Amino acid sequence: MKSQPTIIQLKDVKKSYRLGETIVPALNGVSLELKRGEFTAVVGASGSGKSTLLNMVGCIDDPDSGSIMVDDVEVTTLDDDSKSDLRNRKIGFIFQSFNLVPVLNVFENVELPLIINPEVPRSTHKERVMQALKDVGIDHLAKNLPDQLSGGQRQRVAIARALAGNPSLVLADEPTANLDSVNSHRIIDLMLELNERRAVTFLFSTHDEKLMDRVSRKIHIADGLITGSRH
Repeated sequence: MKSQPTIIQLKDVKKSYRLGETIVPALNGVSLELKRGEFTAVVGASGSGKSTLLNMVGCIDDPDSGSIMVDDVEVTTLDDDSKSDLRNRKIGFIFQSFNLVPVLNVFENVELPLIINPEVPRSTHKERVMQALKDVGIDHLAKNLPDQLSGGQRQRVAIARALAGNPSLVLADEPTANLDSVNSHRIIDLMLELNERRAVTFLFSTHDEKLMDRVSRKIHIADGLITGSRH
């Protein structure tokens, strides 16, 4: 079986934050490689460096040192506009707090990343949005506002929004943190199904190992260091 190409490569990535007079290390020299199509969970306690790692890969934050390659692009050399362009074209984001715009309906929330991406023709928006909503099983809720939805439905909207731009990589930071156990398992099942059907690479963080029994790869992180990785 032919090996898949690498989509993410981190080499000796370090990141610290200033908290008052104190320097707090978040990543202490992380090296990591992910192949295209992987379904990977970053597992660790709160404060272990999970979110910082995802922010590095997602071009949301810059490392103090080290190399970050996303889809063969060295992101540490890009200016802000180029990083924004890379995010718009290649990366979808799913947040634990859903981050839906309350005054926009479901369709409009999912359409947002398409509107800000000039490479996506407006004539394709409706088809893309409705396909993404159909993929997550809520196309019948396209006209509903976020406050008319359950927590599980809101997270499905967030997943549809991440998928609408046809990204090669989806990053999810604690995607089940605000859901009950039943909906948590449903969301994990849904992301795994989309990974298999759409061949999208998923990298997500969690502190709940019980939910991650079915991921294809689990990366353990503690004190800003990767302590283990297994398929």
